[in-house]
Amino acid sequence: MSKGMSKEMSSDTPHPPFLTLGIVGTGAMGRGIAQIAAQAGLTVYLHDLREGAVEEALVYIGGMWERGVQKQRLSETDAERYLACLKEAPTLADLAGCDIVVEAIVETLEAKQSLFTELEEILGAHAVLATNTSSLSVTAIASSCRRPERVIGFHFFNPVPLMKVVEVIPGLRTADDVADKVDALGKAMGHFTARATDTPGFLVNHAGRAFGTEALRILGESVTDHATIDRILVDQGGFRMGPFSLLDLTGLDVSHAVMESIYHQYYEEPRFRPSPLTRQRLTAGLLGRKSGEGFYRYADGKPQIAEEPPLPDAESRPVWIGAEDGDTREHLAELVNSAGWTLESGKTPSEEALCLLAPLGEDATACVLRLGLPADHCVAVDMLAGLDKRRSLMITPATRADYRAAAMTLLGHDGTPVSAFNDSNGFVLQRVVACIVNVGCEIAQQGVAEPETIDRAVELGLGYPHGPLAMGDHYGSRRILVILDNILAATGDPRYRASPWLRRRATLGLPLTAA
Repeated sequence: MSKGMSKEMSSDTPHPPFLTLGIVGTGAMGRGIAQIAAQAGLTVYLHDLREGAVEEALVYIGGMWERGVQKQRLSETDAERYLACLKEAPTLADLAGCDIVVEAIVETLEAKQSLFTELEEILGAHAVLATNTSSLSVTAIASSCRRPERVIGFHFFNPVPLMKVVEVIPGLRTADDVADKVDALGKAMGHFTARATDTPGFLVNHAGRAFGTEALRILGESVTDHATIDRILVDQGGFRMGPFSLLDLTGLDVSHAVMESIYHQYYEEPRFRPSPLTRQRLTAGLLGRKSGEGFYRYADGKPQIAEEPPLPDAESRPVWIGAEDGDTREHLAELVNSAGWTLESGKTPSEEALCLLAPLGEDATACVLRLGLPADHCVAVDMLAGLDKRRSLMITPATRADYRAAAMTLLGHDGTPVSAFNDSNGFVLQRVVACIVNVGCEIAQQGVAEPETIDRAVELGLGYPHGPLAMGDHYGSRRILVILDNILAATGDPRYRASPWLRRRATLGLPLTAA
């Protein structure tokens, strides 16, 4: 690509199936949609009830293109051409000639129904009505229209130009050709189109329910603090951001409302159960970055995070490994040998041995009792993601302080960070990953979207290192199933019941991505 040439469009980008697009609502979402629509070659008409809002949007979008020119990501010619595609529509009647109108107004059913009822009287018979709703039923929005077959969900994510995924959500009465055209429009705008059914949370927000809610549950059980949970999921899990940093970024006024909405829309499905912790913090005004304090305190927009305490420097002890999986035992043995500590090979540990266990979905206490070991000498190590970037250590209520210190010294002997926390039915990473995989499997089981669509949409929309189905295959679906079954058996909480999609494929040895 030559210097100054636009990188927004490539020669293989499909042509949009519409020529003119109207946008009602020129806030962050409306502006973003207008920007990428103009870049796709559509003539875009913008309307907003607030006086001066469209002018502000035009200045903002033009400024984005100007910065693109300054950074040599866009030519001046293209920037001028894109800007010429944007038109103000002072009244709704000025949208009459549009092929498709996208609403990006307030998130209430009544407001969207009222707008679409009014637009039906203005637009041509073949014009499409698209809603950018993130949480409302497309079918419900369309129910107020005389022709619900031309109403569809077209849900983008903020910031629209950077989040390269859009959900295409047909309502129950949406015509197939409307869905196909809107799908083609999303592709022409340069986005991955995730075709999904009209269910609560659609696809991406539905799939995102496990990450925050399970982390909140771990915090609520006093397993460890929020900063440790964030560190584990970033370092061991490969997530871009920990769940509490994400909650602070999004704001609890937004996040808690979504948690409650999807939970109630699914008639109190336990997998989506919110936490009283966020309701309490919301009541206290601890919203996150926007309020200066959430789970973290913020100074000049930066979280104030205490440094991790230094690891102890305990004397070496003989080590006995109680891992039941051969590969796990071998990896722990390599760790012990690399530290230069004595590795015991007997069937039972000596009286002085530090016992390393590696349970899946089981707490350290249950593992100790099952194996008949001395609880005061035992610690458990999470081996789900290996030992490369961070090591997680779980202790029983009876573990002696000197054995805990020895375990931390051993695990951190090569400078790798170590997180130690209280007993839990499953480690932090195991619990969160297993819940993410399970929710993704249930989305597939419900036929909300195709497996490959689920994974790609979640990668793009949530920034996970893998989509939920691929994540299960990455860690091993059988191990994920064991984790869930063990937590369910210990707690009796139906939150952890395995999806049939997961159980069938794990037991048959099939990938979770298999349709």
